[in-house]
Amino acid sequence: MNRTVDNIVSSGLVAVVRAKSADEALKIVGALKAGGVKAIEITYTVPGATSVIEALSAEYKNTDMIIGAGTVLDPETARIAILAGAQFVVSPYLNPDMVKLANRYDIPSMPGAMTIKEVVEAMECGAAIVKAFPGDVLGIKFIKSILGPLPYAKLMPTGGVDINNVGEWIKAGCVAIGAGSNLTAAAKTGEFEKVTAAAKEFIDAINAARN
Repeated sequence: MNRTVDNIVSSGLVAVVRAKSADEALKIVGALKAGGVKAIEITYTVPGATSVIEALSAEYKNTDMIIGAGTVLDPETARIAILAGAQFVVSPYLNPDMVKLANRYDIPSMPGAMTIKEVVEAMECGAAIVKAFPGDVLGIKFIKSILGPLPYAKLMPTGGVDINNVGEWIKAGCVAIGAGSNLTAAAKTGEFEKVTAAAKEFIDAINAARN
């Protein structure tokens, strides 16, 4: 298994960072790190996302922090993110060319899927992990249904994962979960200590579900 994927699966949590500015994004990442988060997804909805990825990749180089890019819609954006230092790329849908580009650079990709056909196609393209998206629409039963015929599929739900159900997703067989607004909502009011507290709660819940 790729070292980055291994680390993501080991930690079980990818924190999805959306912010109104690059400065806010950096503060959110600091709060998440303080809460024990090891994998950060900077989405391309963040103003100056490439610069944020570049800055964080330099800051956390040779540490156990993993910086990736999210909302990557095409291979062009994937290449820009990878050259900026992104260690993984995430997309809300399957773009085979994006997955191939990431594989060319030996960077794990996590394209989105919401049917078994899309899950299989993502795996055939070489996706490292398949993002079950949107999780709140698909539901936890979707994971169990997919893992019936595809027990080796590596699935990560994003969207609708909160502290009350995160353990259920893990118990259903997800290798990790992606959490965004339910993890970082307090950043909107500048309460970054609450982001840190939420991160700790998520990590504790994931560990409890695995044990």
